Amino acid sequence: MKKVLASFILVAALSSCNGVKNVNTSNVSDAASLLGSLSSNSTVQQVASLFSLLDTDKNEAISSTEAIGSVSENFSTLDTDGNSSLNVTELQGILALLK
Repeated sequence: MKKVLASFILVAALSSCNGVKNVNTSNVSDAASLLGSLSSNSTVQQVASLFSLLDTDKNEAISSTEAIGSVSENFSTLDTDGNSSLNVTELQGILALLK
């Protein structure tokens, strides 16, 4: 519940920030909801959906600036190849962290 609340606070902060441009807050809100509902029993399809929502620039990678919530908090752990971005396979590692 704390993760969901923190994610919604992040969405509210992004929505009110004039310096954030080209960020679809609807996608961020959807990503926060999906992230809050993930568990170790979640499917690869749910993670792929989360990846799509977080990849705001559609470059097939999630940067640290695109990451939110537990993805952001565990970014360096999830970034197994150390290239400062997450691919969909690396993002699937979030499921193991949710146990």
